Amino acid sequence: MSKPQVETFSGTEELVAAAAARFVTEVVEAQRLRGSASVVLTGGGTGIKLLELVRQAPGDIDWANLDVFWGDERFVPTGDADRNELQARQALLDHVPVDPARVHPTESSSGDYPDPLEAAGEYQATVHAYLAEHGAFDLHLLGMGGEGHINSLFPHTDATREEHELVVAETNSPKPPAVRITLTLPAVRKSRHVMLIVSGEAKAAAVAAALNGASPLDVPAAGAIGIESTTWLLDEAAAADLPR
Repeated sequence: MSKPQVETFSGTEELVAAAAARFVTEVVEAQRLRGSASVVLTGGGTGIKLLELVRQAPGDIDWANLDVFWGDERFVPTGDADRNELQARQALLDHVPVDPARVHPTESSSGDYPDPLEAAGEYQATVHAYLAEHGAFDLHLLGMGGEGHINSLFPHTDATREEHELVVAETNSPKPPAVRITLTLPAVRKSRHVMLIVSGEAKAAAVAAALNGASPLDVPAAGAIGIESTTWLLDEAAAADLPR
C-alpha cells in the first residue's frame, strides 16, 4: 500500500481547484491505461464543488467509459435533497454524457430494498461484481469530519471495525440521518488512488492524528490507504497542526 503524501493550499478555493484537476488527470490516465475508469464520489460542500469544477473543465474524460460509485449514502427516499446521489447529479452527472448503466447509486429507503441491511447487501453485490472484473477502483474521493470520519465510518463503530465486508449499513450514525449505507475501509483500500480533501481549522487535530499513526478505530481517516497513491489535499487551516 502507498505512503500518504500531503499537499497544502492557501485556501479552500485553491484546494478544491487542485482536487478537481487531479480528478481529471487520474480519470484520463486510467482510461489511457485500461480503456475505462472508475471513481468513488464523496458528498459534502467540497466534494460537490469539486464536481462542479470538473463539469466546467472536464479535460479529455471519456464519459461513456466511466463507472461512478458512492462512498456512502444517506438512507433516505429517492429525490431527497440529502442524498449524495442527487447532489452529484445536479453538480455533474446530469450534464455530461455518462452511460446510465455505469452509474451505480445505492438503494434508497423508497426503493426495492427498504431494509438498510438488504440495501447494503445489494450494493455490495454491485461493488463485488465490478471489482471481480476490474480489480480495483481507480479513484476514491474522501472528505473528512472533524473527528476523523470518512464515508459513514465513524470512530469506534462496528462499520469502522469491519474487516471483510465491502459495504455495510450504519444504523446509528452519530451524525444525522442515523441510517446510511457505506463502503468500509477494506473497500477504500481496493482503490488505486485515494484522495482526501480536507479544509478548516476544526479538522486540523484529526488530520495530524491520522498522519501520525493513529488507529483507524480512533480516527477512521488513518485507515484510508490507496494501492498506488494516497494523497491528502489540505488548506492551511486543516494543516495547521502538521510540522512545517
